[in-house]
Amino acid sequence: MGEVLAMDHRAFIAGLDPGRRADLVRRADAPGLRHLALHLGAIVACGGAIAAGVPGWPLLLPVQGVLIVFLFTLEHECTHQTPFARVRIGEAAGHLAGFVLLLPFIWFRYFHLAHHRHTNLPGLDPELAAPKPATGAAWLWHVSGLPYWGAGAALIWRLAPGRERPAFLPEGARPRAEAEARLMLGLYALAGLSLFASPVLIWVWILPALIGQPVLRLYLLAEHGDCPEVADMFENTRTTFTTRAVRALAWNMPYHAEHHVMPAVPFHRLPDLHREMRAHMRVTERGYARFTRRYLARRLG
Repeated sequence: MGEVLAMDHRAFIAGLDPGRRADLVRRADAPGLRHLALHLGAIVACGGAIAAGVPGWPLLLPVQGVLIVFLFTLEHECTHQTPFARVRIGEAAGHLAGFVLLLPFIWFRYFHLAHHRHTNLPGLDPELAAPKPATGAAWLWHVSGLPYWGAGAALIWRLAPGRERPAFLPEGARPRAEAEARLMLGLYALAGLSLFASPVLIWVWILPALIGQPVLRLYLLAEHGDCPEVADMFENTRTTFTTRAVRALAWNMPYHAEHHVMPAVPFHRLPDLHREMRAHMRVTERGYARFTRRYLARRLG
């Protein structure tokens, strides 16, 4: 077999058969609705067991937390309007996930689209405004998840009265983003008042989310952490090979280079896209534990 010539992501897309490309980006409701039912169903079942106080219920708190925080991958996909053929379903799912995670959906859509336009390019990619942790102490603080919750609360507090004006948020979208933030504040106030009647939200949502957030932080670091600061998606984004269960939990986003090369491809077709482009991929890792060990070794060694 001859050697595969290196190409950048633009050359790969240009060389893809137009019929194959059209097939890969075709959206459908059924796969997304099945996946959504499984994800939300698991959250409801686990939360119900915690609320009912089944034997050993404290052991379910981390499980519930991981299920909740990985709604981020659903919100992320909904910013691209790819998980479902009907846009309204994706918009509703995105707003729901954003509320649960203190991450306003409309604001995040424009933040994330700017990240896609300028992936891993300093001064342009808004994700780099908060640098990746460069020391062991910074890594521990980042992975704790506490900076995430603080930043989310501060963002909503700025956005609601119109004091959040990033370059990536178009003026035409600002009123809707601000209205969403105000609605979120109102709903959080109602959730807080409900705690006087019952602490159930603490046990099925708030505490689990705090416990689960470190797992999401570890996962997200692998997407672009220590990747070259170049424009080629085959180099600035990492695909991590992992188990089927992790891929399901993360809506197939471990196929992250694939997603960045063709963000219009729905989550359930990313394995097919991977088969098309795997010979050209240059930044991959065999599992999240291995990535974490190597990431820390580069900082502590």
